Amino acid sequence: MSEEKIITEEDVHTNPMLAMKVSGDTKLKEFLVEYVGTKLDKEEVTVNMIAEVLAVDFPEFAFSYAEENFLRGYQQGLDDAQGLHTNIAETNQ
Repeated sequence: MSEEKIITEEDVHTNPMLAMKVSGDTKLKEFLVEYVGTKLDKEEVTVNMIAEVLAVDFPEFAFSYAEENFLRGYQQGLDDAQGLHTNIAETNQ
């Protein structure tokens, strides 16, 4: 019998993309990596570090981005619920 891997709530909410190290392969990335690296005194910068610094230094951007993401997710949830309701009604007929 194989052992089942148990996933914790923290594992579910951990985004591995945030831990990725960022390389400066564009001018904007180079600027962000340099800026965040200098501000946090780190040589290797992750996506999460950039997000944290943007939230502190440019909250208007972070809030607008988060709001847009929330609204799109909310709309998707409503669309999914409407589709579920429609599918149930069709099945019962």
